[in-house]
Amino acid sequence: MASASKPLTGTKVFLILVAFFGVVIGVNVTMAKLAIATLPGTDVDSPYAAGLTYDREISAAQDQAARKWQVNAHIERRTDGGATLQVDARDAAGQPMTGLKFGGRLERPTDKRADLAVGLAEAGIGIYRGNAAAVAPGQWDLVIEGEARGERVFLSRNRVILN
Repeated sequence: MASASKPLTGTKVFLILVAFFGVVIGVNVTMAKLAIATLPGTDVDSPYAAGLTYDREISAAQDQAARKWQVNAHIERRTDGGATLQVDARDAAGQPMTGLKFGGRLERPTDKRADLAVGLAEAGIGIYRGNAAAVAPGQWDLVIEGEARGERVFLSRNRVILN
């Protein structure tokens, strides 16, 4: 019994090489597109603009420290998947502060697209409360900003874990 095998010709080798490199290039292009679409790799949209505001941020942080406010936040994830955020704001003498406008954000450390804004309303004297819907469990950065007369007077950023 003789086996009838086809000979390896130059055309066949050329087609195998074209197919191999076509698959490699196709996979590389697909992976590059997916990588760019899922994680842009930047923390800020414009590093140049962020650099220009750096001195103002330092000055604002020094002003905030000089006020010696006591601002405590408590966030709790509910069983329905939402979260409740409560902020207790007191001045240097320990007196509740009213009339401020507080806002909160839950930021995912790994994906800016998952960030959630939490609107806070004054629920009592010096107590601000708000809700966020559909908060996934895991690590979040809790950012709290306070404004008075249209100017930011308080900024806090803390890592929290919500189960």
